Amino acid sequence: MSLTKINRQENEEWWRGAVIYQIYPRSFLDTNGDGIGDLPGIIEKLDYIADLDVDAIWISPFFPSPMKDFGYDVSNYRSVDPLFGTLEDFDTLLEKAHKRGLKIIIDLVLSHTSDQHPWFIQSRRNKKNDKSDWYVWADPNINDQGNPAPPNNWASVFGGSAWTYDKQRKQYFLHNFLKEQPDLNFHNPYVQEEILDICRFWLDRGVDGFRLDVVNFYFHDPLLRNNPTQTPNADFATQFEAETPYSRQKHIYDKSRPENLDFIRKLREVMDTYTNRFTVGEIGDDHPYDRAAEYTQGQSRLNTCYNTHLMSGTHKKLTADLIRLPVETFTKTKSESWPSWAFSNHDVVRAASRWHEEGNGFTQNPALSKLLIALLGCLPGTIFMYQGEELGLPEAQIPFEDLQDPWAKETWPIWQGRDGCRTPLPWNKENHAGFSSVRPWLPIPKTHFPLNIAAQKQDKNSTLNFSRRFLKWRRNHQEIIKGKIEFIDTTNENIIIFRRYDLKNETNCIFNLKNTNTETKDLKLGPYDFKIDGFNEE
Repeated sequence: MSLTKINRQENEEWWRGAVIYQIYPRSFLDTNGDGIGDLPGIIEKLDYIADLDVDAIWISPFFPSPMKDFGYDVSNYRSVDPLFGTLEDFDTLLEKAHKRGLKIIIDLVLSHTSDQHPWFIQSRRNKKNDKSDWYVWADPNINDQGNPAPPNNWASVFGGSAWTYDKQRKQYFLHNFLKEQPDLNFHNPYVQEEILDICRFWLDRGVDGFRLDVVNFYFHDPLLRNNPTQTPNADFATQFEAETPYSRQKHIYDKSRPENLDFIRKLREVMDTYTNRFTVGEIGDDHPYDRAAEYTQGQSRLNTCYNTHLMSGTHKKLTADLIRLPVETFTKTKSESWPSWAFSNHDVVRAASRWHEEGNGFTQNPALSKLLIALLGCLPGTIFMYQGEELGLPEAQIPFEDLQDPWAKETWPIWQGRDGCRTPLPWNKENHAGFSSVRPWLPIPKTHFPLNIAAQKQDKNSTLNFSRRFLKWRRNHQEIIKGKIEFIDTTNENIIIFRRYDLKNETNCIFNLKNTNTETKDLKLGPYDFKIDGFNEE
């Protein structure tokens, strides 16, 4: 670990311009032979992560859970699911990561719990217990047939109504996602305090920050007003770009409520009682950039936010405007807020396939994969890389009978859901790609085996070695890490040109987003070629 890196990690705002590597623990490395990745697997491969020259690791949920949504349905916020290990394993992971100069960010799912959480089990018993109003309960409407009907028109992200009738309590409960994920009632001050205490629990253990799942979903309209109909041709509300009941609503009353900002302030107050801690919020909203800026404005809210609008769609053409418009919109009009960007994560189609225009949605081109690493790394803000992105892994095509994602089962065959980006990492060419000694929880596609980590380490021209070289170069360029950006107009949608600069240095960046030769500014670029001052010459 370089002295430069250690010094930077000690900086109070280490997260500004940092590269954060996301691990989906189920699919990272299995060490106990059950086909599911675990915390000891992350510990075993910390040197691999450190060698990427990233600053921090974001670990997706590892808490006890019935796994209806694979960890995003939490039944105990203060422990580790036995599938992943123990609290002692987590403490070891934290200690060994810190020794390597790596920060640890954990994924907190606070808007909802599992329906198996003791709080919900107690809440649904009756209307007069200590947890009766810890969730969002509402009396039914009565339809023309005299049967109970949902209190309003709110839709679930995953399909159907956002309300489920509970026969025991004779009321509906709210769930923005699966019915097994009931929403907490943040209007209850006791809920807020319990959530803040959970944050303190992990901060006291030494975590460096939180990724806050669907952070703008915490509060709902207490009057339960109907959402209005969405404007025709509006942007889609989720990464699934299709007409659904959810996308046909303006989400005014079911999320992004003004009361949420006061809770965010309370959370920031807790964070600020600890040293050098960090918050990044996941934003899903009809107006994502306005919302992200609102949630990060000033010194009393989140440090940064990112959203899925650079990650949406299943197979689409990559153009300059697709990158330029979001970045320029945020940086020009929201100058007080710090942006974050990602091209891939555990919820979306891998960028290497999504933007591989000449492919079929499950292919990749190493030249494009390298370009995407460089393009992402040259954008202004904090950068998030998803496991396998450094390898150029394509989206996996999953047979219907192997699908695990509940959203996939709702959208099949239009979309295979999120399983295609969640398949286990290929560590070598051996059985099960070195991920496990048994059949993994998701199948590893044949297209991933040639891209395994062991093989790429030996190939100086591999996407992995390119990623290492680029991130090492980036670390020594402050104009890239914290500087400003200026886009240069072109008449070619396949060319994106910008300069990154600060008071001392300037770096010019040109990217050919298409798999054909092109010329611009007296410069010839090959297919998926790019030029970055000072990098290509090294």
